[in-house]
Amino acid sequence: MTTNVKITPMLRQYLEIKEAYDDAILFYRMGDFYEMFFDDAVTASKILGITLTSRSHKDEANKVPMCGIPFHALTGYLGKMIKSGHRVAICEQVEDPKQTKGIVKREVVRVVSPGVTTDEQILDEKTNCYVCALTTPKKQGGKHIVGLSFLDASTGEFLVTELPFNADDATELIDIMTRISPAELLLNEKESELQQALAKVVGEALGDICMTLRPDFHFIKDTAQTTLLEHFHTTNLAGFGCENFSYGICAAGALLNYIQDTQKSALNHIQQIKPLNQSGFLTIDDSSRRNLELTETIVGGKREGSLLAVLDFTATPMGARLLRKRLLFPLQDKASIERRLDAVEELIESPDSRKNLQQCLSSVYDLERLCSRLVLGQGNARDMAALKISLAQLPLLRQSIQTCSSLLFNNIHSQLDELAELHDLIDSSIRDDAPISLREGRLIKEGYDADLDELLILLRDDKQLILNLEAQERERSGISKLKVGYNKVFGYFFEITRSQAGTVPDNFIRKQTLVNAERFITPELKELENSIATAQEKRLELEYQLFSNIRQSIADQSKKILDVAYQVARIDFLFSLSTAAVKYRYRKPSINDAQQIYIEEGRHPVIERALEAGRFVPNDVELNDQQQLIIITGPNMAGKSTVLRQTALITLMTHAGSFVPARSASICIVDRIFTRVGAMDDLRRGQSTFMVEMNETANILNNATKNSLVILDEIGRGTSTYDGLAIAWAVAEALVNKDNSGIKTLFATHYHELTDLASSHQRVQNYSIAVREWNDTIIFLHKLVKGATNRSYGIQVASLAGVPEKVTQRAYAILAEIERGEMHHQGKINQNPGKQVLQKKQQPAQLQLFPKAQSPLLTLLTKTNPDSLSPRQALDLLYEMKELLPSES
Repeated sequence: MTTNVKITPMLRQYLEIKEAYDDAILFYRMGDFYEMFFDDAVTASKILGITLTSRSHKDEANKVPMCGIPFHALTGYLGKMIKSGHRVAICEQVEDPKQTKGIVKREVVRVVSPGVTTDEQILDEKTNCYVCALTTPKKQGGKHIVGLSFLDASTGEFLVTELPFNADDATELIDIMTRISPAELLLNEKESELQQALAKVVGEALGDICMTLRPDFHFIKDTAQTTLLEHFHTTNLAGFGCENFSYGICAAGALLNYIQDTQKSALNHIQQIKPLNQSGFLTIDDSSRRNLELTETIVGGKREGSLLAVLDFTATPMGARLLRKRLLFPLQDKASIERRLDAVEELIESPDSRKNLQQCLSSVYDLERLCSRLVLGQGNARDMAALKISLAQLPLLRQSIQTCSSLLFNNIHSQLDELAELHDLIDSSIRDDAPISLREGRLIKEGYDADLDELLILLRDDKQLILNLEAQERERSGISKLKVGYNKVFGYFFEITRSQAGTVPDNFIRKQTLVNAERFITPELKELENSIATAQEKRLELEYQLFSNIRQSIADQSKKILDVAYQVARIDFLFSLSTAAVKYRYRKPSINDAQQIYIEEGRHPVIERALEAGRFVPNDVELNDQQQLIIITGPNMAGKSTVLRQTALITLMTHAGSFVPARSASICIVDRIFTRVGAMDDLRRGQSTFMVEMNETANILNNATKNSLVILDEIGRGTSTYDGLAIAWAVAEALVNKDNSGIKTLFATHYHELTDLASSHQRVQNYSIAVREWNDTIIFLHKLVKGATNRSYGIQVASLAGVPEKVTQRAYAILAEIERGEMHHQGKINQNPGKQVLQKKQQPAQLQLFPKAQSPLLTLLTKTNPDSLSPRQALDLLYEMKELLPSES
């Protein structure tokens, strides 16, 4: 802004308000528009695609940039601003312009940001919208500890925890941040090197996230704890189980203060703060979640094509959000998993219950977000109507699960409050056709309030009331020709002919004399006129006040509403899993204590949905103490990665309490699932494909335990053949030998040398994906069979991909020469046998890094003394040798 711009009283008010919200775009209410000025106008006009104009000024160079949007279109424009990463301060007129002289008083009534919003059109109904507060890492016991708190202002969910932080290895912090995926990050404005490192790590993990700085004193423990205690009306936090989170409390208090500042209202829907304890859940790190495509696809980040999309048959937004959470936080407790499986099984066996639940749930709106809007004073009559419709389904929901005998449904049934009084309050008070606006009237039903009913009668029957009064006065005065008239000057009046004017009652007040008539008024007539004239204004004000009182009554019951929302979400979650199981022919897995994963005819839950019915080829997988590391070989496109991923997904689905795509499955409890699948650069961190691969491999080797499941696909492919082979071999050995007990591992590879591990390690087994050759091409059978393969069929796959025949034929020729060792380094055939021998002698020692184990046939011959054999023994030996011959012989 230029200093010599003329500052009007209105602009002065704008600038004073803007100064307090310098980090936000200020939507300044002026009549029927929200206006923006100066830099805010320039920024907003580009994002919103609206015209940038200016306030008139004689000096063109000093015109004030401005733009505006209609107030009734706020939500749509607000959504664009938030999605572009901006915060918006909404400034409203808080005085009636008709009763104000000079500038109308204005105040910011709420601040909307990417992490703090309750608007339906901005939020994804199937995903929580969290804002996260982080404390600057503090040293404790030789480690730096960071406090974290997550809050979803649209549902009231409030979480707190603490984690160790190391800028060089922030795996645990990245894991929790990417799993919860907040939309906004709250940091201490007092920067330090550690905080900069923290922000860098989180920013790289989450991408382009909105970061908001808050004053240092909000993160001081005493201040933060006081904020929490005052909100929850408690003397300590012991009842929430988080009193020992010193740094977590600092983050939680600062976060709650931020929500209070932005929402400008009571936060009654935030009923409790919960410790975020990961110890009871199966851990899946960020790369494994991406590799398995749990909630979104690797390419494009789309929900469609993920496991979540396949399993989501939820009918309510609360159920959809709970399903997502439970896939990201699978259980580790056997009893809890089995309770879920039993409840899902009960619904599967009762089609009528599923049908009834679907009908009920489909009429339930987003109770959590409805509640938050009403508590924050942002809810309208349509929100109440949606709440009433939802509450009407609660008795039917309880009835639908009443016959269920599983422990989980019994628990839900006992905790599901029908909230009949709340339903009756809304039903008796709020009109079904009420408008969105709260200032237009038509909100409250007749019969709810006596004063409002009088006003409604006045407005509806005003003419009849005047005529009634006319009849009453005619009868009382005996003046037969008395009639009521009206004009803009006098309003309503009684008109009497001159001949009868002498007999008027004493309470008649002469107002005007005409040639043939006299006009009078009475106190009763003026009172009725005044009532009619002010009835509409009084009605609008009274309806708004009544509505606000009803909204507050609902807000006072927010805890009950949120409890009900959670129970409905649990029902919807179980309904969704049962529906998926029936539709996709899933089976109930069993939980074993034998450290075994056995899957009979397992299928990939996502890929089989993309294929025609019956096209997917199922496979068996077994991992146990005797078969701990399975090396899978086979050509590209044969299905190695599919077998790997489906094993991990079936294990995860079991831990989430879901039926699984298999004929049968027995799964042990695992503590973590690790995957190293595919090849992809991480440009945000400036890491190459091979570095990403090695980082993921290092994480597995350092953190996997005997209770983990490890999925490896193509270790070492990002570097030279010999380096990669050496790394792959060493990694496989480390996994099978770790802690002298080994780790359950599926290891797909093109390094056929790795199959020799089975000869030296008893717990290693070789499997391959079967193919058939026909007319110089291959047919993929997609079947996992025991035994290794020694061919990759790379050239055949290249041909199938459309590589020109001339190139593939040349590749066959080169391959043949390479296998005979007759190629120059320039790719030409060797014509000099002496030089060929020299080249073979000079081959790198890495070629002999993994010498072939002595063949069983050679071992047998070495041990045999021919002179000591009888004819019968010699014949038996011949048959035994024939059995030991390689299959290709």
